[in-house]
Amino acid sequence: AVVSTQSTGNSNQSIAKTYEKHEREKKTAYLHRVLEVEKATFTPLVITTTGGLGREFNKTLRQLAEKKATKTGYSYDQCIRYLRLRLSFAMVRSVTISIRGHRGRLRAEGSSGRDDSIYQID
Repeated sequence: AVVSTQSTGNSNQSIAKTYEKHEREKKTAYLHRVLEVEKATFTPLVITTTGGLGREFNKTLRQLAEKKATKTGYSYDQCIRYLRLRLSFAMVRSVTISIRGHRGRLRAEGSSGRDDSIYQID
């Protein structure tokens, strides 16, 4: 969920409480289905309009960066920067497609069109 901390519903509480509230709402809506139907784990993605990350997603992103750094030999700083950059571009791409629709050729399933082999975690 992308959240504005200045909106009327969020302006009377701290940013930490705003993150908690929206994480709890996402868990209420999706956790049961993800655990029971998909047999997977669920971490809610909560981001403010100013770029702040919710506590749970930030923790998950840091853990992923540590694993990438260990496996690839790159520094933690390089890996966390790369992951945040990829997240930013994925969000911009998603918003652009939702606004104007998809134009151009669709890629084959599983093909990203770029070489990210140095960042692969198995």
